[in-house]
Formats: sequence, structure tokens, C-alpha cells
Amino acid sequence: MKKLIQFELRKIFANRLTQTAMLALLLLSALLGISTYQNMYAADGTGREGSGQEAVEIDKSIAEKYAGILTDEKVLQMMTDFKPTRDLHGMNPAYLYLNSVQSAVFRRFSDLNGSWNGLSVSDVFGREEIKIGYTYGWLSTSQNIVKILIALSFVIVIMIAPVFSGEYGGLDSIILTSKYGKTKCAAAKIIASVLSALIVTTVISAIHFVCALILYGRDGLDCSILFAPAGFVEGYIPFNITCGTLLKYQFLLAYTGAISVTGITLLLSAVCKNQTTASAASAAIYIFPVILPVTEASPLYRVVVLLPLYHAQFVSLMSIEQINGNALYALFAVPAALAITGIGIICSRRVFAGHQVA
Repeated sequence: MKKLIQFELRKIFANRLTQTAMLALLLLSALLGISTYQNMYAADGTGREGSGQEAVEIDKSIAEKYAGILTDEKVLQMMTDFKPTRDLHGMNPAYLYLNSVQSAVFRRFSDLNGSWNGLSVSDVFGREEIKIGYTYGWLSTSQNIVKILIALSFVIVIMIAPVFSGEYGGLDSIILTSKYGKTKCAAAKIIASVLSALIVTTVISAIHFVCALILYGRDGLDCSILFAPAGFVEGYIPFNITCGTLLKYQFLLAYTGAISVTGITLLLSAVCKNQTTASAASAAIYIFPVILPVTEASPLYRVVVLLPLYHAQFVSLMSIEQINGNALYALFAVPAALAITGIGIICSRRVFAGHQVA
């Protein structure tokens, strides 16, 4: 069985289309990371401004000035330090951007004139203890990972679609089936498929985390996502978790999404006799939730967000209220992924094992 699994893994990763898709994914990752870093902008309000590395340094120095637990005194100090000195011509100060700290405080505590709106920290965040610091780099990384994980799902489809559909009538299938039997061949293909999906997910996740660590350092990993600059969807997650915890959930959902896509693709690969058909059908099922007319108010919404596309998108899952005030609803993605994968594995194995080799 071990040799069979190794053989199947080699077939998956030796496929030219798989290699091309992986190369394209790595290139996309590099482009996103570089463009995000180079396009960063920050100004301290006293004349110093910059982009790229300079922006990161400015943001970090400002965040360090106010680092620690957010207090009413710090809010008042920030509002004073960053009070607009020019006419905004009717623009809402909540959308004014100088640096990540200024944007975060204006988003929560500014009135239409750019002055303090009178709200206290407890008015805005309740009893939550909000630790602030440099989070911009990690929140940007989280946004990029969403795009990459969606692209990764399509790469997994490309990798797995030929596993069964490419074997119908093939010489390898005849030889291996004669030597090991259909059941062992099917099991080896399934195990290799799941392993390959987990391997590429691990590699891509590790690359993004390590690169972010190099570019932004560890600063901000222990700070709250609630004090986020305007424009970050993570700020709409209504729970007081740190950037580090956010990334842990995101990487967990990366794995649940990967194995879910694998289960769906395995089933369609076994059912379809053509690799192109299997790939197209798997991709269509993956993006199908986007066209469903299900709103957040619908009882079906909690079911729809457990589908693999929302594992990659992750914010919708993370935004649903906590279970009994403790665990996040996002944790239901784990049993959902296991169920989807299990159904795909069982059905694909039966279909392939029952196929009569000519």
C-alpha cells in the first residue's frame, strides 16, 4: 500500500497541469505580498510620510506610542494628535487615512467634524479589554490569504480531478488493478489525494506566515482585531480575538476547506469519465454558494456558510455569534468538512472499485 500511495503522489505532482497551477499560485502569492507591502502608506501628521518599508516603520512607531490596553485617555490623546488640520470638504473623517492607528480611532470615536464623539471605550467595546499595537501588516496578510485560499481550492481541483477520471481505460489502471486489486488502488488514490491537498495547503500557509513574519515582525500578533483601521473586514468580526488567534482560525479553515474540496472532487472524478468534465463540475459546485439567494437572516445561512467556499472566505463563518458564549460557530466547519470529505471518499471508492476494467 505504501508504494501505491507514493506512486499516486508522484503522479499527482508530476502532472504538468498541476505543476503549472502550483507555479501560478506561487506567483500570485508573491505578487500579492509584494504589491501589498509596496503600496502601504503612512503619515505621522507632523510631516513624516512614506510608503513600503517606510510606511511600516512609521506605523510601528506610532503604534508603539499608544501600545497596550486601550483607555479613554489614549483615545482622547489620539483624537488630539490626529485632529484634521485642513478642510475635509464634507468627507466623513471616519474615512480619513493617515496611518493605521489614526484610522482605527477615527472609525470608532470621531464625529463628523473630526473631533471626539463623546463615546468611551466601554461604550464602544463593552467590557472587552482591547490591546492595541501594530496590526496593519497582519490584517493585510489575512486579507491576502483569503484570495490565495480561494485560488488554492481551484488548484486542488486541478490536482485531484484526474485521479479517477484519468484512469478509466488507462494502462496504469489495468496493470495496478491486476496486481493489487481495485479496492487497494482506490484507497491509495484517495489517501494520496488527501495528502497532496494537505501538503500544498501547509506549504502555502507556511510561506505566507513566514513572509509576513519577516516583513512585519511579531508586533501585533497579540493585539485585538477590533481596533482595526477602516477597510478591514476583520473589524466586522464581533469578537475580541487577537491577530494571532485570527490567523489560527484562518489556517484551520484553510485545511477544512482543502479536504472538503478534495472530497467533492474525488466523487466527481470517479463519476465523470473525462478529466475536463470532472474539473469543471468540481469548480462549479465550489462557487455555487455565491449564486444562492440566501441572506444572513435566513435559517439556511448557517448551513450555506459551512460549504468549502466560505471556509476560504472565513469572515462570514467568524462573524456568526458564539456558541453558548464560548466557542465560535466557525468550529462547526470541522465536522462539516469531515462529513463532506467522508461522503466523497466513500462514494468515489465504491464507484471506482465497481468500474469494470476492460
